Amino acid sequence: MAAVQKFFIKQNDTRPSLRCTLLDADELPVDLTAATVEFHMRVYPGGSTKIAAGSVSVLNTNQGDVEYRWSSGDVDTADVFEAEFEVTFSDGTIQTFPNDGHATVTITDDIA
Repeated sequence: MAAVQKFFIKQNDTRPSLRCTLLDADELPVDLTAATVEFHMRVYPGGSTKIAAGSVSVLNTNQGDVEYRWSSGDVDTADVFEAEFEVTFSDGTIQTFPNDGHATVTITDDIA
């Protein structure tokens, strides 16, 4: 998938955003020119969906750099989640990252 396989954030925080570089099987950045990217996240393991088709910003098309910015509803529940990025390329083909499992997002409860 990328540099980020595990991500930690506090409940109700919307920063930092989730940034990563999408890599192909040869560990090279994926060219995202004319592609659309969505973010999906569900309760681990295989539970209810928390984020379906979240909008992802492509930061660098040639280097596969993407960013998902949290909204308040995304991070209002402390739990462990599995996540993935789904890329639809200009030719209509779809590839999911990581394709060997899921990234882990942990939202820890806050005190205040």
